[in-house]
Amino acid sequence: MSHPVPIQFQPVELDTLATLPGRVALITDGNAKPALAARLNRLTKGALARALGSDAFGKLKPGESLDLAWPAGMAAEVLQLVRLPARCDVATARKAGAAVGRALSPQGTTVLAGAHRLAADIAFGLALRAYDFPVYKGGEQKLPGLVTVICAAPESVAASAAPMAALAEGVFFTRDLVNEPANVLTTDDFAGRLAAMQDLGIEVEILEEADLAKLGMRALLGVGQGSESPSKVVVMQWRGGAEGAAPLALVGKGVCFDTGGISIKPALGMEEMTMDMGGAGVVSGVMRALALRKAKANVVGLVGLVENMPDGRAQRPGDIVRSMKGDTIEVINTDAEGRLVLADVLWYAQDRFNPVGMIDLATLTGAIIVALGTENAGVFSNDDALCGDFLKAAAAEGEGAWRMPMGEGYDAKLKSRLADMVNSCGRDGGSITAAQFLRRFVKDETPWIHLDIAGVTLAKSDTALAPKGATGWGVLALDRLIRDRFEG
Repeated sequence: MSHPVPIQFQPVELDTLATLPGRVALITDGNAKPALAARLNRLTKGALARALGSDAFGKLKPGESLDLAWPAGMAAEVLQLVRLPARCDVATARKAGAAVGRALSPQGTTVLAGAHRLAADIAFGLALRAYDFPVYKGGEQKLPGLVTVICAAPESVAASAAPMAALAEGVFFTRDLVNEPANVLTTDDFAGRLAAMQDLGIEVEILEEADLAKLGMRALLGVGQGSESPSKVVVMQWRGGAEGAAPLALVGKGVCFDTGGISIKPALGMEEMTMDMGGAGVVSGVMRALALRKAKANVVGLVGLVENMPDGRAQRPGDIVRSMKGDTIEVINTDAEGRLVLADVLWYAQDRFNPVGMIDLATLTGAIIVALGTENAGVFSNDDALCGDFLKAAAAEGEGAWRMPMGEGYDAKLKSRLADMVNSCGRDGGSITAAQFLRRFVKDETPWIHLDIAGVTLAKSDTALAPKGATGWGVLALDRLIRDRFEG
């Protein structure tokens, strides 16, 4: 798997600035007088002060940067000037770090953070943006050299950065899973990668098709019956909280490839359906981060792993399946498969663990992209307090999330002539009716959030903290929610 670039923290030593190789990034508010800037200005024979006073630097927004190539008086190839006020929020500090992380030098990169109070977040942003996934590219890959953050209190900053390093590992794990092609990340391979996390102290249990049939998970099994890859449910338990205390349950949709089944998707863009396991990827990344930072909370992650393929055994439109709960579902559209997977896993999570709260994540509907674009995930909930805490956590971590409505009028659209409900009821309010479907498999006493992440899982161009491709959205927000609400 991919790992964040190693970052070391060192004290300020003005005498070494001239000999630093590769890329040197100065975090600055535009003032050339502080010690680090003043020293660099002397080395560059006034070029730094001229750059800081230029229109080009003046037009930069906080977190953006300007490069001075081959600066006089320095061994560095680039002196990068990153504009960042002393008083700024966490998101801006991470964006500043990301400005450095997108162009690390093979010869090494040094970040001159000085006494900036958010030096750890600057380093975190650098690590997140430096992510790369060159696994299937030929030729020699140039790896970034050593990254050093020069700061006023390196031991304190390193201590603050340690849990962020665990988070970065979780985000990278999620991104790797989402970026993998479906011929590699089969249900077997996915389950194997999760089983390997037992080495981190996570209890991992893999339920095979025979186990799922015995439990009555016919809704989930119906989705995968046309595939050669066996359907599975993987249960991951992290017990870091009080012994015997009920856990928070995280549930992820893990459709490793989605053709749409018999209701086959258009060919254009179908290659992106390798990301239809994004919800399971986020759950897996959160569990990894919790274990690495030794979170003081009880959390169980459950992912339903299937592949939705059309063959002679595949589920048909018009089929009726019985869920683990016992309700029957008329399959109107085999491309509305994720909710069938989640229905059984949600019920199993409550039946077995009686959680204090439950959050599911799924690349569930194209309708949420129509409603919210790619800036926000759709948030649906039956509990204002839990939902409010999640929205605060997402905002604090800079991950866009917007609460969507639910109600009886939407739920009425799920009525079936032949069964207890249909799995799809048309385009109008499609993301809401999908959430209403899931709500039927949530007990009234269970605080619950459904996150439709179809628009935020895969970026078609670079974002502030990630290159084009998998974003890892949700790992930071869920980890923050767990820290703020569920850790003692």
